[in-house]
Amino acid sequence: MPNDDVGRDTIAAVATPPGRGGIGIVRLSGPQVPALAAKLLGFLPRPRHAVHAKLGAVDEGIALYFPAPHSYTGEAVLELHGHGGPVVMQALLGACLDAGARLAEPGEFTRRAFLEGKLDLAQAEAVADLIDAASREAARSALRSLGGEFSDAVGALVAQLTELRALLEATLDFPEEELDRLHREDAATRLAAVRAALDDVLRRSRQGSLLRSGIHVVLAGRPNVGKSSLLNRLAGEERAIVTPVPGTTRDALREPILIDGVPLVLVDTAGLRRSKGTVERRGIERTREELGRADLVLAVFEAGKPAVPLPGLPSVARIDIYNKVDLRRGFRAPAGALAVSAKTGAGIEALRRRILEAAGWSATGETTFLARERHLRALGAARSHLEAAAGELGRAELLAEELRLAQEALATVTGEFTADDLLGEIFSRFCIGK
Repeated sequence: MPNDDVGRDTIAAVATPPGRGGIGIVRLSGPQVPALAAKLLGFLPRPRHAVHAKLGAVDEGIALYFPAPHSYTGEAVLELHGHGGPVVMQALLGACLDAGARLAEPGEFTRRAFLEGKLDLAQAEAVADLIDAASREAARSALRSLGGEFSDAVGALVAQLTELRALLEATLDFPEEELDRLHREDAATRLAAVRAALDDVLRRSRQGSLLRSGIHVVLAGRPNVGKSSLLNRLAGEERAIVTPVPGTTRDALREPILIDGVPLVLVDTAGLRRSKGTVERRGIERTREELGRADLVLAVFEAGKPAVPLPGLPSVARIDIYNKVDLRRGFRAPAGALAVSAKTGAGIEALRRRILEAAGWSATGETTFLARERHLRALGAARSHLEAAAGELGRAELLAEELRLAQEALATVTGEFTADDLLGEIFSRFCIGK
């Protein structure tokens, strides 16, 4: 959706992270870039050629000019590559602002790329997801989304719905024709196909959302069942203090880890029991708080001892674990539970696999889409409308309306239909300079 607003401001920002580095970059974008280049450099660089230049009166380095529309934002863009000290960068940015640019807002460069049709909304969000990726697998998925794979999958669904809606329009325009029955049968077949395709996209999007947001895993159990030892074993290092004294853990300890490229945050908590003091009572309260935020609970018991119920566990995915099997030869865990030894490592690989399964991850090797919560909501809404449409095959008018609503829901993923306030919320979460 190109924007021809010639009165748009020219913006500037430091595009490299804060701190000291060999190189720092100040980026400018907007209609006044050629004029600002003349002020800052004394000339307009040759397009897409790195040119050595004095950068204002504060530094010297490399200047790169990208004329519109062949740039990241679709506008004229100038990049000034100078020495990466914070004082130099702020001075160079100040020179750009003094020349007539204004300071960019968070995500404004990428928002302009979206408004100029260089990226759709899903691709623009993938830029931020690529920057924030917590694992290599997440980075790969974000790069695929940035390349348009997610948008193409959604676009294919929209194209199928468009064809189906056109078929229905023909049925509505000529209801007495002999072809009406054939049209209805064809519509049912096409609807089943698009529902199956949408289910596949939604499934892969849910998988990808785990890569983006990670999994909040909380270890819960009574004191001295080995929760801290289990966290240390899963983390691969001594992160939690382990002693024979019950109640050592008083506060929640968080440890980010990766299992097969999937990010998790393991949370070790205070043992659940009747508290014997103010400090321990507060620790148990924090355990309850962490449990309220859990995506998955690892309920830890001690092998060979009665499994005392753990009251107050949330209704989320749960894995029952019987620890210390190295002290109980021949012990067999109840059906559905796992027997492990945090001390020797027995059963830990099975536990890692079970954690991913319980969280909904399946390492199929197929493409996953690094979906955000709003994408999942939009796909879910489209799925609901298609489900309703399947119940209206005998009433073409209602069927057509449900298909229209499903198509509108899908269009919000790529930004074809998106409210301005949602755009503001999305891009405000970007870093300044991107």
